[in-house]
Amino acid sequence: MKTKALIAALLFAALVHAQTGPLGKPGFHHLHLNSTNPEAAIDFYTRQFPSTSKTAFAGAPALKSPNNVLVLFTKVTTRPPLQPQTAVWHFGWHVTDVRKNLETYKQRPEVKLLPLYTTDEGGYVFVSSDTWPGTGGVLGLTKAQIAEAKAKGAQPAGGAGFAYMQGPEGAIIEYQGNMPAERFNHVHMYWEEPFCAQLWYQKHLAGSIAGARGSEYTESNCKIPRGPDTTWPALEKEGMYRTPRADVIFGDVALNSYMNPGERPLVSTRGHLVDHFALSVRNLDAWIAKLRNEGVRFIEGPSKIGDMRAIMIEGPSHEAIELVEIQ
Repeated sequence: MKTKALIAALLFAALVHAQTGPLGKPGFHHLHLNSTNPEAAIDFYTRQFPSTSKTAFAGAPALKSPNNVLVLFTKVTTRPPLQPQTAVWHFGWHVTDVRKNLETYKQRPEVKLLPLYTTDEGGYVFVSSDTWPGTGGVLGLTKAQIAEAKAKGAQPAGGAGFAYMQGPEGAIIEYQGNMPAERFNHVHMYWEEPFCAQLWYQKHLAGSIAGARGSEYTESNCKIPRGPDTTWPALEKEGMYRTPRADVIFGDVALNSYMNPGERPLVSTRGHLVDHFALSVRNLDAWIAKLRNEGVRFIEGPSKIGDMRAIMIEGPSHEAIELVEIQ
């Protein structure tokens, strides 16, 4: 019976491949937010990032970035929660001149700029390049490294850097420059085990690794302890943990990540401000067969989204991931 079942499974897989061809790589389709006022939220984003435009997708209000990435909105009656912490920390845009954007935002009462603290004593800047540069591929310095930088007379690099604002419903939005064009470019994740998560996205969803970071890890050695020291600049006065870090790319959008900074496990994204993100695929039936065979957890679907079909699966740190079939 086992032999017959194996043969049947192999024949099914061959049939799926014959009908659909290679699965290909998914693209980043959309980020899905819950909002008490989607129209006001879209107005905020189109004002701060003028390359974006108001649109709709499958009847839902949406924001469109020039790289064809969407931010979709579901209207909810109460403000979506930000805590407990989920696998999504913030999301962000490339901008062509971060300092020009900063000066513009300073003049807009609806924009709340978020300080990047430079020490646990409370000093801060609004652009990362106004404080000591990071080292060793890490975007910050520990207390010991800051002391060393001061002793050596290190100076801020100035120019381009990363900065943050608070958006509707308490969203944390990064804007980063100086880049060739403005566009939605990343979702910054917290993962329980970043390098294990990176492998998960590679194996199950054909995600690409950014550079060589993480390429030496396997499922047997991917659990790397969180770095012992916090670093600055940071959105928290006490600094933030920046190691280990692992990144995955879908199309031209990155899922950047740090390890869960808290002591509590991450919770599901469903119902929170960022409810889920979506990847575009072709041949949804073939993807369903592949993911079921690999033991990936299904949350919803298949279901209809307008004239498209979709499924919802769960990622390695309880992030909800939608796969939308495109033609």
